[in-house]
This record gives sequence, C-alpha cells and structure tokens, in this order.
Amino acid sequence: MENKNVANLLQFCIDNTAHLAGKLVHAYILRNGLLSNTFLSNRLIELYSKCGKLGSAHHVFAKIPNKDVYSWNAILGVHCKAGSLGDAHQIFVEMPERNTVSWNTLISALVQNGYERKALNVYDVMISEGFLPTRFTLASVFSASGALLDAGHGRRCHGLVVKIGLEENMYVANSLLCMYAKCGLMRDAIGVFGGMREHNEVTFTAMMGGLAQTEQVSEALEMFRLMLRKRIRVDSVSVSSILGVCARGACGESDLYDQSDGFCCNINGKQVHCLAIKLGFEGDLHLNNSLLDMYAKNGDMKDAEKVFANLPESSVVSWNVMIAGYGQKYQSRKAVEYLERMHHCGVEPDEVTYINMLAACIKSGDIETARQMFDSMLFPSLSSWNAILSGYFQYGNNKEAIKLFREMQFRNQKPDRTTLAIALSSCAGMGFLDPGKQIHATSLKVALHTDIYVASGLIGMYSKCGRTELAKYIFYKMPEMDIVCWNSMIAGCSLNSLDKEAFIFFKQMQEHGMFPTQFTYATVLSSCARLSSSFEGKQVHALIKKDGHVNDVFVGSALIDMYCKCGDIDEAWQFFNMMSYKNTVTWNEMIHGYAQNGRGDKAIALYEDMIRLGQKPDDVTFVAVLTACSHSGLTDAGIEIFNSMKQVHGIEPVLDHYTCIIDSLGRAGRFHEAEVLLDKIPYKDDPVIWEVLLSSCRVHANVTLAKRAADELFRLDQRNSAPYVLLANIYSSLGRWDDARAVRDLMSEKQVTKNPGYSWIEQKSEMQAFTVDDNFKVLDEEVVVSEEKSCYNV
Repeated sequence: MENKNVANLLQFCIDNTAHLAGKLVHAYILRNGLLSNTFLSNRLIELYSKCGKLGSAHHVFAKIPNKDVYSWNAILGVHCKAGSLGDAHQIFVEMPERNTVSWNTLISALVQNGYERKALNVYDVMISEGFLPTRFTLASVFSASGALLDAGHGRRCHGLVVKIGLEENMYVANSLLCMYAKCGLMRDAIGVFGGMREHNEVTFTAMMGGLAQTEQVSEALEMFRLMLRKRIRVDSVSVSSILGVCARGACGESDLYDQSDGFCCNINGKQVHCLAIKLGFEGDLHLNNSLLDMYAKNGDMKDAEKVFANLPESSVVSWNVMIAGYGQKYQSRKAVEYLERMHHCGVEPDEVTYINMLAACIKSGDIETARQMFDSMLFPSLSSWNAILSGYFQYGNNKEAIKLFREMQFRNQKPDRTTLAIALSSCAGMGFLDPGKQIHATSLKVALHTDIYVASGLIGMYSKCGRTELAKYIFYKMPEMDIVCWNSMIAGCSLNSLDKEAFIFFKQMQEHGMFPTQFTYATVLSSCARLSSSFEGKQVHALIKKDGHVNDVFVGSALIDMYCKCGDIDEAWQFFNMMSYKNTVTWNEMIHGYAQNGRGDKAIALYEDMIRLGQKPDDVTFVAVLTACSHSGLTDAGIEIFNSMKQVHGIEPVLDHYTCIIDSLGRAGRFHEAEVLLDKIPYKDDPVIWEVLLSSCRVHANVTLAKRAADELFRLDQRNSAPYVLLANIYSSLGRWDDARAVRDLMSEKQVTKNPGYSWIEQKSEMQAFTVDDNFKVLDEEVVVSEEKSCYNV
C-alpha cells in the first residue's frame, strides 16, 4: 500500500473518530516500518488526539526519529485539547522551532480555559519575537480582551489589525466588534460595524448584545429589524439574543399595559416568539429558556407557564427561571411549588436554584421560609449567605443579620465585599460599635478594608456609632475614593451635627473633581437648615440648578426644609409651587415650614389641598399640621384634624400627636380637656407630655397643674433641669419668692445644672454663635462660616 493511501485511511479515521480502525492502520505502519515517515506519525498523533487517547499520542510522538515543527504542534495540540495546560506550556518551551500555529494553539487553549491574562501575555511575547498574528490569533486575543474588559489592549491589537490589513476580514472584524461591545464601548463597535463590507448573524448578534448591555434597548431592537430587512440568516442564537433584549423591558411605545392581568405585555417579545416558531426553533432548549426568561422578567407568568408546559425538554435553567419569575412577582408559594415539582421530576437543584428561592422568599417578606430553606442547605455558597443576610437587613432584623455573620465566621466561610457591607450596615442600624469593630478586623484579615464598597460601610458604621474620628481615619486612608465614600463622610458629619465639617468635605469633594449627587445635596442642605444659614443654602441651591438636580423630589424637599428653617417661608413656597412632582415628604416639609413660622392658617389650607389632590397623609403630616394649629392658636381645627386621623385616614395617634394636641389645649388654657385626654392616653410616663403641659401652665399661671406636672417630671428624671426652671419661673412670676427659692435650693441639692443658652446671628456672609449665661453675659463667640472660607464655587 502506498504512503498516500495510508495517509488517506488515517484522514478517514480522523474525520470519523474511528479509534479501532485507526489502530489497525497504526499496526500496518509499524509492521511495514513506516513509523520513520514523520508525516504519517504526525497524522497518528492527530488521530489519537481526536479520540482522546493522550497516552497513545505521546507514545507515537516519542517514537518519531525526525520530529519536525508539525510533530511538536501536534503533541502541543493534544495537551491543549485535554486541558493539560501546564504540560502544554512545558512542551511549548521545549520546542526547538515554533511557527504561528504553535503560538495560536497555546493562546487559544489559554483563552478557552479562562486564563485570558496569560493568553494576552503570550500574545505580547509572540509579537515581540516577530511573528505576525493570523485571524485565529486575533480572534482569541480580542476574546480575551473582551472577557477582561481590557479595552486598552484591544485597541492596541486593533491598530495592528489595520497595519497588517486584516480589518476587512469578517472573522477578525466580528471578534473586534464583540470585544468593544463587551467593554461597553458601543461608539467604537458601531464604527467597526459601519466599516465592514459584509455582515453576518454573528455581527448582528454581537451588536444587539452590546446595545442591550449599555441599556440601548430600542437601538438593539432596531438592529434586529435591520438584520431581518437585510435578509441575514437568523439562527437560534440571534433569536435568543434579541429575546434577552426584550427581557430587559423598556421597549418604549411598543409596551402595552394589560389592566386585566396586571403585567406589561411585551409586544416585541411576543413577535420574536412567533418568529421562533416560524423558523422551527421550538425544540431548541437554549432558545426556550430565553423565552421563559423574557416572559418572566416582564412579569408575564401566564405565558411563561404556557411555554414551560410545552417544553420538549427542560433543564435546571428552565426551573430556575420559573422560580426567579415568581420571586419577582412576590409569589414565594408558587416558587416553593416549582421547587417541589423540580424534585419530583428528578431534576437536581443547583446553587442558582437555592439563591432564586431565597430571593423569592425575601421579596415576598417570608424571611422565615427563606431561613428554613437556607438551613436545609448542607454547604451554602457565599451567594446564599449574602442573600439571607441581605434579607434580614432589608426587613430591619439587624440583630439576626449580625448573629448570622458570626455563624458564617465559625463555619470558615470567607466573606466578600457584599457580605461585609451588609454586616456593617446592620451594625450601623443598631448602633453596635463593638461588632462593627470586629467586622472591621475581619475586613483587614481578608484584605478588603480598602475596597470602596467596604470602606463606605465602615465610614457609615463609625459615623452612626458617633465615632466620626474613626470614620475620618478610614476615609483618609483610602487609596482612591468614589462619590459613595464622599457621601458617606458628609452624611456622617451631618448625622453627628458637625455641619461645618460637612461643608468642608463638600468643598474638598468638588476640588477632587467629584460631582455631587442628589444624596449629597440633600445632606448638605440639612446642614444648612440646622445652621439656619440661608446664605450658604442659596449657594447650594444655585449649584443644584447648575447641575440639573432641581427637579429631583428629594433634593426639592430638602430645599423647602432649608428655606423654612432659615425663616424664608416665601422662597420655600415659591419653590414648592414650581416643583413638577411632589411626594408626601414634600407636602409634609411645606406644612411643617408654615407651622414653624407661625402660619397655621396656611398650613391647614395646604393640608386640605393635599387631601383634595389625592395625596395620602402619613403620621408625619399630622404632626406637622397639629403643630401648626398649636402654634397659631387654632385649637378647634386641631381637635377636628386629630379626631379625623383614625376615623377618616386609619392612622393610630402616637406620642407626637398627643403631645401636639395637649400643647394646643394648654396654650389655649383649656386645661380640663387636657387633663381628661391625659388620663386616656398610653404615654403617661413620657416626660415630653408633662414638659409641654408645664410650659403652658407657666403662660396661664396654673400653679396646681404645674405642680402636678413638675412632680411627674421629678419622678421620671430627677436630673432634668427643665421642670425646676419652669416651676421656679412660675412662682417668680406670681411673686411667690419663697416657693421659687425652695425649687432652686432643691435644684442645687440634687446638683442639677441648667445648660447655657446658645444663639447665633447671620450677618451677610458670616454666621456668629454666642453662648450666654443666666445673667445674659456672652461667654463665648465663634464664627461658624465666613465668606473667605466659603465651601462653594458657584
């Protein structure tokens, strides 16, 4: 038999993965002494590689007397295909001679096995040694750059593509386009797309995926329409890709809202579904899972149920999508039902299944079932720990979240940035400093303390525990800071009434090139409000206009609060009228502003407008309007509103509401009604109620009730100076000097001291604060804000 015929037989065996037939040919070669024929030996290595016989391939390679570069490439390919990358690299190093195929084989194997950075390093060495890349090299390199989101390396490789004239090769252009799309650089991707002479389904699929990834959903849909108009072959991958786009929603005018079913009917998704049926893709499992995902993410569980019921086959992905879909709809019972059916059908749940189940229970508010699900897991993954921790935090059970975090440590589960951030937020919510410090130590141990996400949590935790000096220490140790870190620091200062420092951080943030967010502005405006600094507040307002946040409802509410607390009620009202959207907080701020500034009639009128316009009042609304009635002497109106709370609006009065109405009755001298109400309320042991009543007794010289109120306050807190001072002032105003002296002597005997008065005055751009003693002597003076040190550059 001629060597040519033997080679043809080997090729047949390779093409058909015919191992036994190949062994017979191998035996013939050995018997006829043809093993010295390097070409035939190379083909044998290729055959054994195709059949997965690594040992046989090595045996043939070792017996070749005259190995050429193709022999080395063949054995290199065997190891690469088997995933033995360590051995493959060693063979690559030992090769006496390499060609482009050698480099391509290793680079491709590294990319396919997830070693993208190593692949790029090998490519860089390849170029430095003078080898020119082929279309296969470039496809692997662009794939690696895209996976690493390393657009810089991708751009350099793009330059070489242009230089060697491969930019018009469709294989290379598609790979390049995919790289830019994965990196979110759609302008570059569109540039590559526009420069291509021809497009295929891979081109359009990559463009659709990239546009959807950058939230350009309508553009992605238009790209699919263009693909259809150009009559490009539509395969199941393309259809799955556009279904993924439809799953993101935001389909513009194409979305219709079905009132009867209460879900968004994605017309585009349904049209693609029809196209998939027309093209005969009903049996494609991946496409069917994409269909399920599209319907589930749009909340259309009825159609998702229909697709699922008609699946020719289902995978764990199919079940996971259904469980996640019902979780998204807050239907944890249906999610549990699907999990039970999944077990019954013999499909083994994976990690995603349990995470979806936990999410479903947590979203439905069923944290108890979520915990049972979590406890049933033998080896919960980190994602599962994070999901259950997040659930406890979301529903305010911070104590259990911290306890679970400790259990996680005992079970040697290493936390990630998400775990630490949730645990720190739980500590902050409870004001738990010591557990927070322990979590800080854990973050140091796992080298995550400088992670921006974790550092922001540390700053927030220390701030809420009143340790701003430690928060600042963390802040200044950060190698780099984002807007969240700055916001955390500004909020920490504001929370601890360090309003001057909040302004300083605000100024530094701008100097570092950071743009304030809505949260930043709302926080800084709170500091302006506390300082009653309209000068600074107006400058912040100017910045808000400049940055385009003036229509944000939270910023707007903070602006109204600032102007009201600075006494500029007309400016607050003018801004309130200008707002295009108002929520309950906005209405509350304006009503409360009128209350603070003695405009009770306006507050009541605004409250009535709020009701008339269909805005539902909350408990804060009633505190604001009742305060307005109290301060403006509108007692009867206040009683009427108070009575409507439960009867009309279904809101149970709490301490603040009772305090307001008792204050209103006391200011009006209607003490009998106040006492009747006092006997009914469940807050008799709260000092605020009695302080309000005692203050009213002073105005109306009601000594009997004043004595009762003072006695109650002495019982509740003997160290509180307010009842002593108020009672002594009542006696003094009535000329009962002996009684007044007796109260002051009692105050001295119990070593109760009155806090000094604190006042401030704003003059032009300066705010001056004064501390005053009982004889009205200025004890201290401090400039709070000066024009020379203004925090803004408007």
